[in-house]
Amino acid sequence: MSAVLDETRELQGEIRQLLKTRKAILLAHNYQRGEIQDIADFGGDSLALSQQAAQTDAELIVFCGVHFMAESAAILSPNKTVLLPRLEAGCPMADMITADRLRAKKAELGPDVPVVTYVNSTAEVKAESDICCTSSNVVSVVNSLAAERVLCAPDMNLAKYAQRFTAKRVEYWKGFCPTHHLLKPETVAAMRQRYPDAMVAAHPECLPEALDLADHVCSTSGMYEYARKSPARRFIICTEEGILHRLRKENPDKEFILADENLICPNMKVTTLEDVREALTGMKNVITVPENIRQRAKRALDRMLAAPRDVPPAWRRLNA
Repeated sequence: MSAVLDETRELQGEIRQLLKTRKAILLAHNYQRGEIQDIADFGGDSLALSQQAAQTDAELIVFCGVHFMAESAAILSPNKTVLLPRLEAGCPMADMITADRLRAKKAELGPDVPVVTYVNSTAEVKAESDICCTSSNVVSVVNSLAAERVLCAPDMNLAKYAQRFTAKRVEYWKGFCPTHHLLKPETVAAMRQRYPDAMVAAHPECLPEALDLADHVCSTSGMYEYARKSPARRFIICTEEGILHRLRKENPDKEFILADENLICPNMKVTTLEDVREALTGMKNVITVPENIRQRAKRALDRMLAAPRDVPPAWRRLNA
């Protein structure tokens, strides 16, 4: 075990030196392997990472996440080089919608139905959208629009979550995150029974029936804040396993239990330290977005950032 740890630390040190030499920064999404999170310059949600990277003077961005996240970094930092250590690190939900299919849906719904697209989508799909949203601001974005009917894509669970907090009619694309979609309400109920003193924190990508059993619903970054501020000592976490690493580091006196052992995204876990070193050494896997698509996608992101931000709606467990 000691030899493996020494090897990991040596590799981590080598990567940090390469980052310095390349005038680069390392971004790690909250679902990445712990050993990658530990050496990242920034860790967090996908869009926030791209925004942080854009504000630095780094010339190179190494994004440990999935493909659409690296695209977002390229959209916001057109003058920086963006590397994705593993090209095959994709997002099944993002792949459930294409620009062509979205254009067809827009033609069917008509011009009076704006498209609100989750940032978990490709640059081409963002470019076909009126405005983007994140899991933390979807309600504010929907409510900021003048239309009484909107289309939320591609995550239907996020759309159904937003519907609870708006008088607008929220149409949804039938996409979903396979990892979050796996979490069944009966599993959450069983965990609540097993740990009656625990608070349940869930991501809005989960099934509505699972969210009904949660004490708090929020983005991954929101979970860090919730865990830090809550007086509770035990938490059942309803999102991807990678978030536990930082939760436990930041709250050593609290216990965090994964709601289901199957809450592991293989796409998020495919990236290794060796991949990061190889990408940096060979300047491999550069992610670019054509300028005509980049500008239109950035417009949808800019509209989101300019939208009024409401106070987050209070979540009340339905069976409380």
